Amino acid sequence: MRHGKKFNHLGRKKGHRTSMLANMACSLIEHKRINTTLAKAKALKQFIEPIITKSKSDTTHNRRIVFSRIRQKAAVAELFRNVSAKIGDRPGGYTRIIKLGNRLGDNAEMAMIELVDYNDSYVPKKKKPSTRRSKRGSKKSDDQVKDQIEVAPAEEAPAEEAPVEEAPEEAPVEEAPAEEAPAEEAPAEETPAEEAPAEEAPAEEEKKDDKK
Repeated sequence: MRHGKKFNHLGRKKGHRTSMLANMACSLIEHKRINTTLAKAKALKQFIEPIITKSKSDTTHNRRIVFSRIRQKAAVAELFRNVSAKIGDRPGGYTRIIKLGNRLGDNAEMAMIELVDYNDSYVPKKKKPSTRRSKRGSKKSDDQVKDQIEVAPAEEAPAEEAPVEEAPEEAPVEEAPAEEAPAEEAPAEETPAEEAPAEEAPAEEEKKDDKK
């Protein structure tokens, strides 16, 4: 009879059951996840979590206690060296059990037990805390961007007025023909020279009078 015995014996005597759980614990520490039956996974969870808690403080006493439970030096070294650094900030719940359905042979419930911190797909990413200030800041930044977009065309307006300032430079080019006008009046001044023979006519008349 099993009156008052609340844990699962797993169909084994105490020595066999303890050795089996120790071997499974070493495999879990080495491979970070193993597949087994659901009943064994639950028993392993109760067996290994106090051992992982001991590994958080690396002392000789804790190492001896852990070694007395799992009895493999390589597993103890891995637990205190790497696993303890990974789960140092976690207050508990170092393992996770995921059901895998029933086994084909005997229809036993199967499950995967794994160390929580070694599965990146199940670990939620930490989100940055969102505050109202950050939202307001984003709105302000949007308004600033809009202001810059509106100001940019106003600053470009003087560049379009630049050709208007170039108009005075073209004015002297148009005045150049006006300066050539006096050159055309020069023949008008030669007209008195043509009248000179008319003045010589009296001189010839005086010569004729003298001959007479």
